[in-house]
Amino acid sequence: MLAVMTDHPTDLAALDALSTEELRERAFAVARRERDLGFYWNVLRHLPNSDEAEALDGAPNTLGVTVDEAVALWRQLTGHGYGESEPLLRAAFIDYLQKHG
Repeated sequence: MLAVMTDHPTDLAALDALSTEELRERAFAVARRERDLGFYWNVLRHLPNSDEAEALDGAPNTLGVTVDEAVALWRQLTGHGYGESEPLLRAAFIDYLQKHG
């Protein structure tokens, strides 16, 4: 049986050696390819400013998030400012890549 070499390893040690940003980029690329909206929602729920995301519930009497809060969420979602959530997000990225990578 031939072993297949890949540029995107899925074993725990190799993934854990990557930066959080590299893990995010790889996990997001897989999620885009798989059209896995649930993965993005799961990540969004674990970001430090996720409370503001709950304001996007679509209720007509809610104002939604402010521009500043939306920018903060976007920065976190794109790898800038994970804060205390970084270990949890790293684990989520690694788990996702092991299952889908």
